[in-house]
Amino acid sequence: MEISRSEAKERIEKLKKAINRYRYSYHVLDKEEISPEALDSLKHELYLLEQQFPEFITPDSPTQRVAGKPLKEFKKVRHKKRMLSLEDAFTEEEMKDWMERVMKYLKINREPELYAETKFDGLALSLIYKDGILDTVSTRGDGEVGEDVTQNAKTIEAIPLKIEEAALDKLRNKKEIEVRGEAVITKKNFEEINKKQKELGLPPYANPRNLVAGSIRQLDPKITASRKIDFYAYDLLMEDNLKTHEEKHHLLNEMGFKTDPYAKVCPLLEDVFDFRKEIEKKRDKLAYEIDGVVVNFNDNKLFEEAGAVGKTPRASIAFKFPPQETTTIVEDIIVQVGRTGVVTPVAILKPVNIGGVIVSRATLHNEDEIKRLGIKIGDTVIVGRAGDVIPDIRLVLKQFRTGKERDFKMPKRCPVCNEELKRDTGGVILRCPNNKCPSRQKRSLYYFVSKSAFDIEGLGPKNINLLLDQGLIQDAADLFDLKEGDLIPLERFGEKSAQNIIEAINKRREIDFVRFIISLGIPNVGEKTAQDLAEKFKDLESLINAKIEDLMSVENIGEVVSKSIYDWFRNEYNKKFIKKLLAKVKVKKYVLEKTSKKLAGKKFVLTGALDSMSREMAKEKIRQLGGEVMESVSQNTDFVVKGKDPGSKFNKAKELGIKIIDEKEFLNMLK
Repeated sequence: MEISRSEAKERIEKLKKAINRYRYSYHVLDKEEISPEALDSLKHELYLLEQQFPEFITPDSPTQRVAGKPLKEFKKVRHKKRMLSLEDAFTEEEMKDWMERVMKYLKINREPELYAETKFDGLALSLIYKDGILDTVSTRGDGEVGEDVTQNAKTIEAIPLKIEEAALDKLRNKKEIEVRGEAVITKKNFEEINKKQKELGLPPYANPRNLVAGSIRQLDPKITASRKIDFYAYDLLMEDNLKTHEEKHHLLNEMGFKTDPYAKVCPLLEDVFDFRKEIEKKRDKLAYEIDGVVVNFNDNKLFEEAGAVGKTPRASIAFKFPPQETTTIVEDIIVQVGRTGVVTPVAILKPVNIGGVIVSRATLHNEDEIKRLGIKIGDTVIVGRAGDVIPDIRLVLKQFRTGKERDFKMPKRCPVCNEELKRDTGGVILRCPNNKCPSRQKRSLYYFVSKSAFDIEGLGPKNINLLLDQGLIQDAADLFDLKEGDLIPLERFGEKSAQNIIEAINKRREIDFVRFIISLGIPNVGEKTAQDLAEKFKDLESLINAKIEDLMSVENIGEVVSKSIYDWFRNEYNKKFIKKLLAKVKVKKYVLEKTSKKLAGKKFVLTGALDSMSREMAKEKIRQLGGEVMESVSQNTDFVVKGKDPGSKFNKAKELGIKIIDEKEFLNMLK
C-alpha cells in the first residue's frame, strides 16, 4: 500500500509519540501497557518508514538509540559545573559530626530537613538537553572534564531522547538543561553476562559497576546496547525556581526519568538512621547493587550556600553500609577436623567488622588455596563476607610485608588424634581416617541430632560437647542410654530441662528410614539422595547389602556417591556402630502411600516456616501426591513454597522467574 509524504510524516510523529509514551510508562511509572513484542513491532514500523522517508529522521527518534559506526575514540567534554564526589560516612557518630560541621559553617542552630535516597553503585553521567532534545552525555572523568559517550547513552532505554512536553513548560531554562544520574546494570543481567564470558573462556567481570563503566565506554554502541543498561536520575541543575531536592525528583519524573523509588524526606538525622536500616534490610532483594544512602540538605538554597570543600559538597554525604570487604591481619593459621574427617585450614584474624558482624576467623578451604593466595601468618589481607557465607580471604596485600611473616604448612598428622592424614584421590583434600577421632565424633553427633536427621530438641552443640566432656557418651547410640539422673548434676541442666531432653530422645526410638540415612552422615549423601535411596531399597538391610551397581541404578546417584555409600557400610567401625544403634532404635520400613498423582512430575522447593505443618510433613504430602521435593532452586523447579522468613531460595526463585506460592496456595494444591 502506497503512502504519501504527508501521511508518512503524520504516521512517523504518531509512532514516535506512542513509543515514547510506552517507554515513559514502563521506565518511570513501572507499568507495562503493551508487551515488549508489540513495542518492538511499533519500532520496526517506524524504522521502515524512516528508511523510506529519511528526511523525517530526527535526533529524538527511538530508532536513533543505536546508530552510526563504531567510534575511533571518545571526545573530551568540559562540564559546565564541576561533578563533585561525596564524602563517606560509615557510622552514626560520623554522620552527627558531619551535621555539626555544616550547621556551624552555615551558622544555623536547628537541624535542617534532609532528603535521603539509595546510593546506586554504577557510573555517574551528565546529560545535556537543548530545546528539550538530548544533545550530549558525558562521564564524570576527573570532575572537570569527562568523555563524550552520547552515542552509547542513547542505547539506554531509560534515558529519554526528548523531554516530556508538559514538563518542558515548567522548566525556566528551556534552552539548556543538565540532568545527572547513575547508569546501572541489574544483578541478574550481570550474572547472565558473566555466564557468557565463562562459556567463551573469557575472564568474568569483577562487579556490576565495572561492567557498566566498561559497557558505556565501548567504542561500538551495539555492544553497549546488548548489555541492557539502566539509568536513574538524581539531580537537575540550573533550575533556581525549585525550592527543594524533593521537587527536583518530582520534576525529573515528569520529564521522563526514573528516580529512586525509596527516596524520602527525613525531617531529622535520626530519621536518616532509620531509613538506612530499612534500606539495608532490603538490600539483597533489590535488583541493583547499592552501597549506602545519599543524604542531601533538602533546601536547595541552603545546599548552595553550604558550597564545597575541595571536591566534595558540604551539604551532601554518602552514608555507606558496613563494608562487605575490609582489610585485617592474619594472626595465626590453624586446622579444623570436620565431621567426615576433612582437614580445613582456618585463618585466625585480628577481629574486624564486616557487614555489621565481628569476624575473627576466615576459611582457607584447602592447601591449594593457601598456595594460590601465597598467604603467610602475619600477612595483611582483604577478607570478605557475603550474607551468611563463612568469611574468606580474597587477596593478600604483599606490599605490607615486613619480613617477620611466617610460612604455614599443612600438618602430616591429625591435630586431634595424631593419626596420619590421608589425601583423597586428586590430592587436594586431606582427611583424618580415624573414625574414632574425637573431633569427627563431635561433628557427627551434631549432625545426628539435627532437624533433618533425628531432630532431638534441646541437644545443641553446647550440650553435646558437655556430654562428651563428661564421658557420658562416646557416640550417638549412647544418647539412648541416658537417664535424667545422668543429666541433672551437670552445670547446664536442671530437673525440668533434663526431663525434657530425655523425653525428646525417647520420642526418637522409632525413626523414619529417610531420616535415619541422613543421620549417618555418609559423605555426599544429603536429604535428596537419602530420599532416593529410601524409595529404591525400602529398608536398611537392603541398603546395607546393596552392590555398587545397585546403588548406581538409583536416579541422580553416580559412581562417586555410590562408592561413598558402599564403602561406608563396609567400614568396620561403622558396622559396629550400626549394630549398637539398632539395639536401641527401630528404623521404620519406607512406605510412601501415594494418594493420587495430582502433583506428578512437579518439582517443589520449600523455604521459610509454615504455620499449618512442619517442613518434613509438607515434603511427605508432596511426595504422597506424586510430586518431588528438591533442596535447591534451579530452572527445573516448578514451584517454590514460601513460608515465614524465607531464605536465599526465595531470592533465587525471583531471579530465575520460578513460580512462588504462599502457604494458602500450597494447601489448596494439596486438597
